[in-house]
Amino acid sequence: MTERKPPGVSFETWIDKQIREAEARGEFAELAGAGKPLPSVSATSYDELWWIKQKMAREGLSVLHPTLALRKEAEDALAAAAAAPSERVVRRIVEDINAKIREVMFKPPPGPPLGLKPYDVEEIVRDWHERRAG
Repeated sequence: MTERKPPGVSFETWIDKQIREAEARGEFAELAGAGKPLPSVSATSYDELWWIKQKMAREGLSVLHPTLALRKEAEDALAAAAAAPSERVVRRIVEDINAKIREVMFKPPPGPPLGLKPYDVEEIVRDWHERRAG
């Protein structure tokens, strides 16, 4: 496909010829996914951003609003604190997430409200001790 289109030949004819020749050489014979439907394409609804969403899923990206992302991060931090191996680690996890929550409380981004306040470190440490003892 690196050769140039000859002058006087229409693009459609030239492209058709290129495809026909590649097909004759067998370049389309062993393509991955040949004869299979496109993944996650629904016949009932069409999403014009399907390819962007698939790319983001492959790359492990998400587009959450900063406050929603922080809510999720706070939830994950509490779970990590509950499973932490030591009190020092519990305190570090909770203090780190509290710093992020305070930052958003004092400089809120546009969008949905955060709806969180800093956690009581001592209460979480006390709960951690109770779970470990029980």
